[in-house]
Amino acid sequence: MSDQDTRQHAQVLSEAGTPPTPEESILFAEDLVAGYLPGVDILNGCNLHVRKGELVGIIGPNGAGKSTLIKSMFGLVEVRDGRVVLAGEEITGMSAHELVDHGVGYVPQTNNVFPSLSIEENLEMGVYLKPSLFKERFDFVVGLFPKLGTRRKQQAGSLSGGERQMVAMGRALMMDPGVLMLDEPSAGLSPANQGVVFHRVKQINDAGVTIVMVEQNAQQCLRICDRGYVLDQGRDAYTGTGDELLSDPKVIELYLGTLAKNE
Repeated sequence: MSDQDTRQHAQVLSEAGTPPTPEESILFAEDLVAGYLPGVDILNGCNLHVRKGELVGIIGPNGAGKSTLIKSMFGLVEVRDGRVVLAGEEITGMSAHELVDHGVGYVPQTNNVFPSLSIEENLEMGVYLKPSLFKERFDFVVGLFPKLGTRRKQQAGSLSGGERQMVAMGRALMMDPGVLMLDEPSAGLSPANQGVVFHRVKQINDAGVTIVMVEQNAQQCLRICDRGYVLDQGRDAYTGTGDELLSDPKVIELYLGTLAKNE
């Protein structure tokens, strides 16, 4: 796909599902350039705008920069150019623990629970900055994930992959975030557990939490999200509503067919 084709098609999609302006956004990233190694950029001018209450999915081929995008917004990867703004406040380069205090939660793809701790202790770790919130937030989390309440003393390391993902999301919710970032929550799970995870993500969003989700399971992601971004070579190549992206011939041809083979 040429750069001209990408620009022309992105314009067509943006007319159908116009992304919010910075003023309408709870979170936006503009012209982000970021990478892990000196002189090697993974993001090359990437943009993302999210309205309050939205569920926004980020899909794309391996190496497109999906995880790098949310890690750079969450202060885990150096931003070399561009900016990130949360609810009108610039947060570019802010550390992860500062962002948690600003109402941003993050769930990594791997190593996202403390296996030697119980479910309850994992959730306690989620409010280590404000332990007085534990009772209130614990009740909220087990309201979403009742199994975590009934098995609260069980060691997290003994849980299935899908159950661990519930613990990881629950811990991120303990600080009552306004924005929750999820890095491939269905990775490595069975199809049945993937379905459970996507259902839980939608539940969290319906409870009022804005969600930005990176996913390799592109079709499932687009089915539940309000809007989606397709990343390619570190740029946002396509954007639109989930339904628009699912039915767009170019997106199907260039991305969804390939990504479906990896699911």
